Amino acid sequence: MSQTSPNLSLLQLAALVGGQFPFVGDPRTSELGELLISGVAGASEAGPTDVTFLGNAKYLPALKHSKAGAALVPLDFDEAASPLLIRVGNPSLEFAKLVAYFAPTPIEWEPGIHPTAVLGSGVILGENVSVQPYAVLEPDVCVGAGTVIGSHSYLGHGARLGADCFLHPRVVVGERCLVGDRVILHSGVVLGSDGFGFENVEGRHVKIAQVGIVQVDDDVEIGANTTVDRARFGRTWIQEGTKIDNLVQIAHNVIVGRHSLLVAQAGISGSTKLGDRVTLAGQVGVVGHIEIGSNVVVGAQSGVSKSLEPSALYMGTPAVPAAEYREQVAYIRRLHKLVDRVSKLEQALRSR
Repeated sequence: MSQTSPNLSLLQLAALVGGQFPFVGDPRTSELGELLISGVAGASEAGPTDVTFLGNAKYLPALKHSKAGAALVPLDFDEAASPLLIRVGNPSLEFAKLVAYFAPTPIEWEPGIHPTAVLGSGVILGENVSVQPYAVLEPDVCVGAGTVIGSHSYLGHGARLGADCFLHPRVVVGERCLVGDRVILHSGVVLGSDGFGFENVEGRHVKIAQVGIVQVDDDVEIGANTTVDRARFGRTWIQEGTKIDNLVQIAHNVIVGRHSLLVAQAGISGSTKLGDRVTLAGQVGVVGHIEIGSNVVVGAQSGVSKSLEPSALYMGTPAVPAAEYREQVAYIRRLHKLVDRVSKLEQALRSR
């Protein structure tokens, strides 16, 4: 609980999230509308002065036995539960408002250049830029207004960052790479490492020059220790609004469409193109030189070996439409029965 955020009564809390309270059918609500809520917690950990939420049906058993004082639930929720219930349109989204309300006061970064930072010639900084200790900005770097450059971060020659970006400590933006407005790069992100390009000449791997750039558009967020390789030529391009988790590898000349989601440990090989609103779940691997259509979801640990048509769910290795994958799994789980049947048939044939 934040020491600066006052407690909320249930009536105040419901008003903050636009929820329905008193909850129809719960006789307790008329008496307890003034119950004070002082923090947020998951259903299993919450106490009598906490509010929790139901964002996924699999947590319903935990909610029913939760010690929370109140819970945000969907509008059509009709189960009995221990906490006092507040109906909302989107429990997860509205709960985020409460998390922000009770959270500690956000850290504010003082504009200016720390004395230990190193700035090359021709660096251009917009208004209210904050350059933290030991950051290095090479010559001809340009940084937009309100951007924060975290400690020990490195911006290569001629790199461009837009306004209101936040670079956590130890971020690398390579030379000539372009970053839009309101981009968040978490610790360990590397934009513009060399693409993995080699040619085999007489049994030796000869490096192919990687002279392109990485372009990251507005409102992208990239998680810790994710790498985006520069293009062999042209650009590796992460388009507007895409969110990338930790430990993701994006190879040279890949294009990721707008508002896509790439989950932890996904890897995309070179020159592959993803459409808009594509989701790659955890540990998905994608081969190079293919296209994945818009609105595709690829299930966790799948391997994508060919282009995928838009607006579908794919699973498995190699990835196939979800219905086909489930059928394959069902057959595999019955293989032992098939083996038994074949064995019995063989015995019957030998006994003749």
